[in-house]
Amino acid sequence: PSSSSSTLSFDEEQTNSRLKPDWSKYRNVFECNGYHLETVRDVKHHYLDDDRRRTSPAYRHACALQDEDALCGDPGLPDNLFRATRHKDGKNLVVKAVNLLSRELDVARYISSPALRRDPMNHCIPILDFLDVSPDGICFVVMEEWSSCLLSRLPATMHEFLSAIHQCIEHIVFLHRYRIVHLDISIYNFVTDYRGHYACIDYESSRRLDIDGPQVFSLRATEIPPELERGEASDPYMVDIWALAMLMLRACQATGYGIPGLFQIVKSMLDERPDRRPCALAVLRAFRRLLRSTG
Repeated sequence: PSSSSSTLSFDEEQTNSRLKPDWSKYRNVFECNGYHLETVRDVKHHYLDDDRRRTSPAYRHACALQDEDALCGDPGLPDNLFRATRHKDGKNLVVKAVNLLSRELDVARYISSPALRRDPMNHCIPILDFLDVSPDGICFVVMEEWSSCLLSRLPATMHEFLSAIHQCIEHIVFLHRYRIVHLDISIYNFVTDYRGHYACIDYESSRRLDIDGPQVFSLRATEIPPELERGEASDPYMVDIWALAMLMLRACQATGYGIPGLFQIVKSMLDERPDRRPCALAVLRAFRRLLRSTG
């Protein structure tokens, strides 16, 4: 269900808190739907010819378990995520456990619907399946496994860097067009398939808005705009704009690609006053003008 209040309060009610499922309990659910949760044997096999196995927490964790067929969660992932593969082709996957009534699932289903999936500016991580376990109030969201974050591998060229930023901006335009706010945009919540495609993940804080003039007073996120730091209210769309600007700025700093025109766009997005920040579509138009000017 979408939010129906003009004020967004970020409480930690049960339906929107992170789950810690007993993954072994649901193993058969995955097998019956063509998926295989990672086992001790799988992890050991993955690191068989990998020199990193001596220092890998995942490999050490697998070696500490005696049963080769036991499920083996990655110690580097939170409890609500688990690695898996698809039986028919061996594709690597990540599964996320979410509450059936959560806002996150509502947003994920909506943006993965056929009509929205076809939108060229929808850069959500590809979601392959939703496995509902209604008696337990849980849904397993089956996604492709991409990189760990936006800058897992630094862009090799200026063109690749600008393409990454372009896709990030496009996705926020897409979300806002459909009255969705992400509310935790950061370099950690965009990932890549290492083939030139970039995608957004982690809609835990996201909301679908069905009212005008929404406000947010606080949130838990990587990038917090100054008005929220001061305890003031803000427009959630402008919270996204601030965070997107910080993503762009941090990407410039990490890659060394300093483009004066891009910094001008970022500066406007970081205005202390939320009402003076440009909307996502204005940011996209300015960025595309920059692309044309840089050839």
